[in-house]
Amino acid sequence: MFDTLSNRLGDVFDRLTRRGALSEADVGAAMREVRIALLEADVALPVVKDFIDQVKERAVGADVIKSVAPGQQVIKIVNDQLVEMLGSEAAKLNFGGEPPSAVLMVGLQGSGKTTSSAKIGLHLQKQHKKRVLLASLDTRRPAAMEQLAVLGEQAGVATLPIVAGEKPVAIAKRAMKAGRLEGFDVVMLDTAGRLHVDDELMAEVVAVRDVAKPTETLLVADAMTGQDAVNVATSFKERVDVTGIVLTRVDGDGRGGAALSMRAVTGCPIKLIGVGEAIDALEPFHPDRIASRILGMGDVVSLVEKAQETMDSDEAEKLAKKLKKGKGFDLNDMGTQLGQMRKMGGMDGLMGMLPGVGKVKKQLAQANVDDKSLSHLQAIITSMTPVERANPKVLNSSRKRRIAAGSGTSVQEINRLLKQFKQMNMMMKRVGKMGEKGLKRHGVPGILPPMG
Repeated sequence: MFDTLSNRLGDVFDRLTRRGALSEADVGAAMREVRIALLEADVALPVVKDFIDQVKERAVGADVIKSVAPGQQVIKIVNDQLVEMLGSEAAKLNFGGEPPSAVLMVGLQGSGKTTSSAKIGLHLQKQHKKRVLLASLDTRRPAAMEQLAVLGEQAGVATLPIVAGEKPVAIAKRAMKAGRLEGFDVVMLDTAGRLHVDDELMAEVVAVRDVAKPTETLLVADAMTGQDAVNVATSFKERVDVTGIVLTRVDGDGRGGAALSMRAVTGCPIKLIGVGEAIDALEPFHPDRIASRILGMGDVVSLVEKAQETMDSDEAEKLAKKLKKGKGFDLNDMGTQLGQMRKMGGMDGLMGMLPGVGKVKKQLAQANVDDKSLSHLQAIITSMTPVERANPKVLNSSRKRRIAAGSGTSVQEINRLLKQFKQMNMMMKRVGKMGEKGLKRHGVPGILPPMG
């Protein structure tokens, strides 16, 4: 998400910082380019106009123009204004009052409500230790109820049994009753997709809201909808009093203007973002971190949090002990680390969180280093025997041909993997020589965080 905007702004600010001293004309020219970049990213015109006015007012002051690094000062002002536009602070889900708390999911058809309901259910169970009940109120779309039941099973989240012919309001009443009787903390109510201009369907969701009295009414919006997302958000806000926005398909949209516009126009905070198809691909929305990503400053805090969530601490401990004893890093360990990278969102997910990687991303693309190549490397390692993974020196030509056939790759790819493994092994040996204190202080690059 925001790739197009990030690249455009990166070019503008590169030119700005290279200039040294800045005049008001230089700042004005840069702001014109920022304005075009925001409009091309699908940000609504009134939002762009307000943003540029605010930045200009702060950026053309004497303190900025005459400062030691005026270019950096302008970037900081743009960053601060972006954070303000996106909501200043992360907005948490509200679970006030006596349990169970109802969370009402609303939005257009095809925006990803059902998948998001299951994702949020898993997120609440995993991160907030809440008991969650999923209930489908979608009586209009064929197999919508069955879809939520399947997703709930995948996520390990309880779902309300389906009763054929029951109306949405009756389902909401039964779900809330089941939530109270069975000791659930949260009941997720997944409503049918509806157009914001359809009065009959909007009246239906208002009736459900009045029965369930939700603590949260979340509008699920597709990040790829573009500027129309603002109209949708405004209408739902007026009719059902939306308390927060869940932005889906964030990983599929290079522009991201919907996110910038919706928060600014409706005043509703973006609370969660869907960052992939996997059932656990959901993140809280942090305005400051997203602003940093847009301006190419990375998001190291989210990267560390993701590593802590997905890292197998037993495997990490085992590898640390192995390195400490001076034992070599083998292909089993490399396979584990490749799996770790894929769990953390693959190359794209990781690169988006590292500072200053815009140019590196292009180089990696040219070198064909992507998520597909990671899965190829894993397939090669999996196709080896335990003896070959533990001792790669035994890999002769015939063994390589067998592995290539088994993994659907080529002997050349296997040779490239072995070359990468050799480089990685040398690095690991250097890390092992640091000893326990060194490991605690520095960690293992890319694998273990510092333990001190």
